[in-house]
Amino acid sequence: MIATTALKSAAGFTRPLPSAIVVLGYGTAFYCLSLVLRSLPVSITYAIWSGLGIVLVTLAGALVYKQIPDLAAWIGMGLIIAGVLVINLYSRTVVHP
Repeated sequence: MIATTALKSAAGFTRPLPSAIVVLGYGTAFYCLSLVLRSLPVSITYAIWSGLGIVLVTLAGALVYKQIPDLAAWIGMGLIIAGVLVINLYSRTVVHP
């Protein structure tokens, strides 16, 4: 989320500090993703990764860049959260310890 939020500030990788945050952030994120894939299926992992990423980046965009979502966006994010919850709570594909 931090790397994606910094991507706008990187201005096409023309600004060094935000660009470094993007590169380091994505490297760290994908490393952590690879660790999660040791215990969860890729389909479930990516559904959670992308769903929560959309919501968190939207919230960060609202706070950092004042890009306030409209009602339709809030409804859509609510549906995304509901989908992630359904996957985690009810899917037989997710292995719960």
